[in-house]
Amino acid sequence: MPSTTQVLRTLAKSAVNASIPKHASSISAPRMARTFATPSDKSLFTPILAPQDPAVLHMITGQSYEGQAFGAKQSIYGETVFSTSITSYTESMTDPSYLGQILVFTSPMIGNYGVPKNQPLEGMPNLPVLESGGVQCSGVVVSDVALKYSHHAATESLHEWCARYGVPGISGVDTRAITTLLRDQGTTLGRLCVGDDVNAPRPTKEEYYDPSKENLIDKVSTKEPYVLNPNGDVNIALLDFGSKANIARSLVKRNARVTVLPWDFDFNAVRDQYDGLFLSNGPGDPKSIMDTVYRVRQTIQEWNKPIFGICMGHQILGLAAGLEAYRMTFGNRGHNQPVLALASSGSIKAGRVYVTSQNHQYALKLTEDFPEGWAPFFINCNDSSVEGIISTPESGKRIWGVQFHPESAGGPLDTIEMFTDFVDECRAGVAARKGGLQLGATSSLMINHTSPKVLDEVKRVAVSA
Repeated sequence: MPSTTQVLRTLAKSAVNASIPKHASSISAPRMARTFATPSDKSLFTPILAPQDPAVLHMITGQSYEGQAFGAKQSIYGETVFSTSITSYTESMTDPSYLGQILVFTSPMIGNYGVPKNQPLEGMPNLPVLESGGVQCSGVVVSDVALKYSHHAATESLHEWCARYGVPGISGVDTRAITTLLRDQGTTLGRLCVGDDVNAPRPTKEEYYDPSKENLIDKVSTKEPYVLNPNGDVNIALLDFGSKANIARSLVKRNARVTVLPWDFDFNAVRDQYDGLFLSNGPGDPKSIMDTVYRVRQTIQEWNKPIFGICMGHQILGLAAGLEAYRMTFGNRGHNQPVLALASSGSIKAGRVYVTSQNHQYALKLTEDFPEGWAPFFINCNDSSVEGIISTPESGKRIWGVQFHPESAGGPLDTIEMFTDFVDECRAGVAARKGGLQLGATSSLMINHTSPKVLDEVKRVAVSA
């Protein structure tokens, strides 16, 4: 009996042969001149790196990795993390959640499609094409930085971009070994040395900088409130903990009027002006902004309009609800994280696995006794970490929190319609109030058909993991 592999190969070969016309061998392939999507003032065959400069990545745990420098000619400290993203390096590097981190890409080659001009799209003023106005990570580690790049929207190379924003990079190192190290011992403090600093003595343990001990959110949040899409038909407040631009874009595309507020803004003083509250992603430890947690707790208790939190916003919601947040060993970073939906809500169907984009070091702890009025919404299929929470129908609230990024950028769009669900729910609330109705537990989005038996088994496995 043929093996499964042989059967699959036979089926694949048959499918390929079936797609080729019988007379194909007699047809001469047309001669077509191949062109490249490159900037007109640059040659695809001109290397973008300057003469080789040495670089070395030191770990606080004693390991060192030598390679070639690119980007800025300066040395930095940071928290070394890895991302399994295969593409969208420009989006990852401009994500404010990477602030203070040395980003290791597991994909073998980075930079092959260059960097686009980071200007607002038509109809999206104040929102750059990428996830923020510049590079947010402290440094970049790659196996092979592209010496040439090609893309119709590219205006500069990864090397030139990093140099312009003062971000150093190292290429020619074994990123597989670095990733294995980080998976084994967890996120590790590092020092990326460039140029003359390569020959300097290794830093002492006391010299390494730990960004997690700071309030990083304060560094990336807006300092002043501002409004996007002022003529939108539903009014949503966005608490900015370091929001990716695509979160605001996703709300604006659904014709929401979005007011972006600083992380420490007292939303409760103005909450009646809004139809919904959105809590964004952001860097660092959620416990670094406990005053905001307490204000959100007050909002949850006293306000009955929709609330949606992503990433850091999800953790803030969890802490406000009474859950614990903990630091993961190496976090989840990449565009390929599978999550299992435990409840049905709007476009999300219980029992389905969704592939998601993620970037987080902290997570909410799944316990046997979930707070009253709350239920797990998603769970990670790889490590059983909590990927979402949801208010129960009995609570009368309309609150969702997810650890992943439904808006992707980059990554899959499996859960993008959660933005539609949220904005539609805000509109439903406006319509209900105009009609003198109270919209709460009867919301169509709060179906929550979770099987108690399934949920108990998920808790058992996750708690013991």
